Amino acid sequence: MKKLMLSLAVAAVAFGASAAEAVVAVFAVNPPMSCQNCENKIKSNLRYEKGVKKIVTSVKDKKVTVTYDPAKTSPAKLIDGFRKIGYEALEYDGDAAPVFEHVKPDACAPKKTSGKK
Repeated sequence: MKKLMLSLAVAAVAFGASAAEAVVAVFAVNPPMSCQNCENKIKSNLRYEKGVKKIVTSVKDKKVTVTYDPAKTSPAKLIDGFRKIGYEALEYDGDAAPVFEHVKPDACAPKKTSGKK
Protein backbone atom coordinates (compact mmCIF):
# COMPACT_ATOMS: atom_id res chain seq x y z
CA MET A 1 0.00 0.00 0.00
CA LYS A 2 2.88 2.36 0.80
CA LYS A 3 4.36 1.74 -2.65
CA LEU A 4 1.04 2.57 -4.29
CA MET A 5 0.71 5.82 -2.34
CA LEU A 6 4.32 6.75 -3.10
CA SER A 7 3.79 6.01 -6.81
CA LEU A 8 0.66 8.17 -6.90
CA ALA A 9 2.44 11.02 -5.13
CA VAL A 10 5.38 10.88 -7.55
CA ALA A 11 3.01 10.79 -10.54
CA ALA A 12 1.07 13.79 -9.20
CA VAL A 13 4.23 15.83 -8.71
CA ALA A 14 5.56 14.88 -12.15
CA PHE A 15 2.25 15.79 -13.81
CA GLY A 16 2.07 19.12 -11.97
CA ALA A 17 5.63 20.01 -12.94
CA SER A 18 5.06 19.22 -16.61
CA ALA A 19 1.83 21.19 -16.91
CA ALA A 20 2.48 24.50 -18.65
CA GLU A 21 1.60 27.71 -16.85
CA ALA A 22 -1.31 29.56 -18.40
CA VAL A 23 -0.52 32.80 -20.20
CA VAL A 24 -2.80 35.82 -20.63
CA ALA A 25 -3.06 37.88 -23.82
CA VAL A 26 -5.27 40.94 -24.32
CA PHE A 27 -6.64 41.80 -27.75
CA ALA A 28 -8.51 44.63 -29.43
CA VAL A 29 -10.86 43.54 -32.23
CA ASN A 30 -12.02 45.15 -35.45
CA PRO A 31 -14.92 45.71 -35.93
CA PRO A 32 -15.08 46.81 -32.31
CA MET A 33 -17.41 44.98 -29.93
CA SER A 34 -20.53 47.01 -29.26
CA CYS A 35 -23.05 44.65 -27.69
CA GLN A 36 -23.73 41.33 -25.99
CA ASN A 37 -24.08 39.61 -29.37
CA CYS A 38 -20.52 40.57 -30.28
CA GLU A 39 -19.25 39.18 -26.97
CA ASN A 40 -21.22 35.97 -27.40
CA LYS A 41 -19.94 35.45 -30.95
CA ILE A 42 -16.34 35.80 -29.83
CA LYS A 43 -16.69 33.66 -26.70
CA SER A 44 -18.72 30.90 -28.32
CA ASN A 45 -16.31 30.51 -31.25
CA LEU A 46 -12.88 31.31 -29.84
CA ARG A 47 -13.31 28.74 -27.06
CA TYR A 48 -12.86 26.00 -29.67
CA GLU A 49 -9.31 27.10 -30.43
CA LYS A 50 -6.82 24.61 -28.95
CA GLY A 51 -5.31 25.66 -25.64
CA VAL A 52 -7.87 28.34 -24.75
CA LYS A 53 -8.62 28.15 -21.03
CA LYS A 54 -10.68 31.30 -20.40
CA ILE A 55 -12.11 34.22 -22.37
CA VAL A 56 -13.20 37.50 -20.79
CA THR A 57 -14.73 40.20 -22.97
CA SER A 58 -15.43 43.85 -22.19
CA VAL A 59 -17.63 45.89 -24.50
CA LYS A 60 -16.93 48.99 -22.41
CA ASP A 61 -13.13 48.66 -22.73
CA LYS A 62 -13.28 47.03 -26.20
CA LYS A 63 -10.95 44.25 -25.00
CA VAL A 64 -10.86 40.47 -25.22
CA THR A 65 -8.68 38.80 -22.58
CA VAL A 66 -7.69 35.21 -23.35
CA THR A 67 -5.98 32.83 -20.93
CA TYR A 68 -4.31 30.02 -22.84
CA ASP A 69 -1.82 27.16 -22.66
CA PRO A 70 1.34 28.27 -24.52
CA ALA A 71 2.22 24.65 -25.27
CA LYS A 72 -0.93 24.41 -27.41
CA THR A 73 -1.42 27.86 -28.94
CA SER A 74 0.07 31.32 -29.35
CA PRO A 75 -1.15 34.90 -29.88
CA ALA A 76 -0.66 34.43 -33.65
CA LYS A 77 -2.89 31.34 -33.66
CA LEU A 78 -5.49 33.16 -31.56
CA ILE A 79 -5.45 36.04 -34.05
CA ASP A 80 -6.15 33.47 -36.79
CA GLY A 81 -9.05 32.23 -34.66
CA PHE A 82 -10.49 35.75 -34.53
CA ARG A 83 -10.08 36.02 -38.30
CA LYS A 84 -12.12 32.83 -38.80
CA ILE A 85 -15.13 34.51 -37.19
CA GLY A 86 -14.83 37.81 -39.03
CA TYR A 87 -12.71 39.89 -36.66
CA GLU A 88 -9.29 41.41 -37.11
CA ALA A 89 -7.40 41.26 -33.80
CA LEU A 90 -4.30 42.98 -32.49
CA GLU A 91 -2.59 42.15 -29.21
CA TYR A 92 -2.13 44.89 -26.62
CA ASP A 93 1.48 45.82 -25.94
CA GLY A 94 1.38 47.17 -22.39
CA ASP A 95 -1.44 49.61 -21.68
CA ALA A 96 -1.52 51.31 -25.08
CA ALA A 97 -4.42 50.19 -27.24
CA PRO A 98 -3.41 48.85 -30.64
CA VAL A 99 -4.39 50.99 -33.60
CA PHE A 100 -6.07 49.48 -36.64
CA GLU A 101 -5.22 50.92 -40.03
CA HIS A 102 -8.88 50.89 -41.11
CA VAL A 103 -11.65 50.57 -38.54
CA LYS A 104 -14.50 48.48 -39.89
CA PRO A 105 -18.08 49.56 -39.24
CA ASP A 106 -19.82 48.01 -36.27
CA ALA A 107 -21.23 44.66 -37.38
CA CYS A 108 -24.28 45.03 -35.10
CA ALA A 109 -25.17 48.63 -36.02
CA PRO A 110 -28.42 49.08 -37.89
CA LYS A 111 -27.92 49.28 -41.63
CA LYS A 112 -28.56 52.69 -43.16
CA THR A 113 -31.10 52.69 -45.93
CA SER A 114 -31.38 55.20 -48.71
CA GLY A 115 -35.13 55.59 -48.21
CA LYS A 116 -35.82 54.64 -51.85
CA LYS A 117 -38.27 51.88 -52.60
